[in-house]
Amino acid sequence: MGETASYRFLLENAAKSELDIVNEIDRYIVMPGQALAYKIGQMKFTALKEKAKKDLGVKFDVRKFHDLVLSEGAIPLNELDTLVENYIRLESEKD
Repeated sequence: MGETASYRFLLENAAKSELDIVNEIDRYIVMPGQALAYKIGQMKFTALKEKAKKDLGVKFDVRKFHDLVLSEGAIPLNELDTLVENYIRLESEKD
């Protein structure tokens, strides 16, 4: 998909201004790996959430999980891994 087709697609499908669309397309042209980084983060977050759900069963609380992962701000994915592993361990130990 070229720049013009991308512009048309976003104009028709995204709730963004024309200026935002142009800026977004320019950003992806200049830094193509950025979108990939977002997707990798999303996949990791989803995998950790599913792991916590599976490991904790009825003890899993989506609100606690979201509070946990959002409270740390932007952290490397390996640190997020450790954070969630510790959360699972601590929640599992509760009565």
